[in-house]
Amino acid sequence: MIKLCGMRRTDDVRIINEFLPDYMGMILTQGFRRTVDIDTAKQLSDLTDIRIKKVGVFVNEPADNVKRIAELLSLDVIQLHGDEDRAYIRSLDGICEVWKAVRVQSAEDIYRGEELGCDMLLLDSFVKGAVGGTGITADWDIIKNAHISLPYFLAGGIGEHNISKALEICPNVDLSGSVETDGVKDREKIRRVTELYRNRKEEP
Repeated sequence: MIKLCGMRRTDDVRIINEFLPDYMGMILTQGFRRTVDIDTAKQLSDLTDIRIKKVGVFVNEPADNVKRIAELLSLDVIQLHGDEDRAYIRSLDGICEVWKAVRVQSAEDIYRGEELGCDMLLLDSFVKGAVGGTGITADWDIIKNAHISLPYFLAGGIGEHNISKALEICPNVDLSGSVETDGVKDREKIRRVTELYRNRKEEP
């Protein structure tokens, strides 16, 4: 599966509707470079092709806010990037899928993430003081050698230059900044990465 994150403009959605990634993501907690307000998120959500699943990305957001926004936007996935614990994740039961981002420094970080009761992990790079979206590649050696029982996405610094290598590690990839030019989603970059993804997926 391929997820393209950080949707902010109606033009972004028109591009992904053309190339149909499996998931699109919107940053719904305030204070980040790609954050969108709820009115914009609703507009983007309504424009998104029904074949693309919608992911709302939250960072230490009050659980009641997450529930309200998930319902308003008809989210398919809640993606958590903060310090959310098992009790927090359990409070979201029955709403939609819940994914938890893990900033990987060691295999133990991944195993702790698995214990939180989420549906899927998103394994990202560790950058001190950042919760994601850094464009830095995760330590793939740690991820390759870990004994991971939950399904997961590989995130962090994945683009057309290394998506084929990433797919050797995990069939699920998450991209954002690498498909932008000057901070704006770039149709040609999205075309190329989705083509590389599908070609790699179809190899025997």
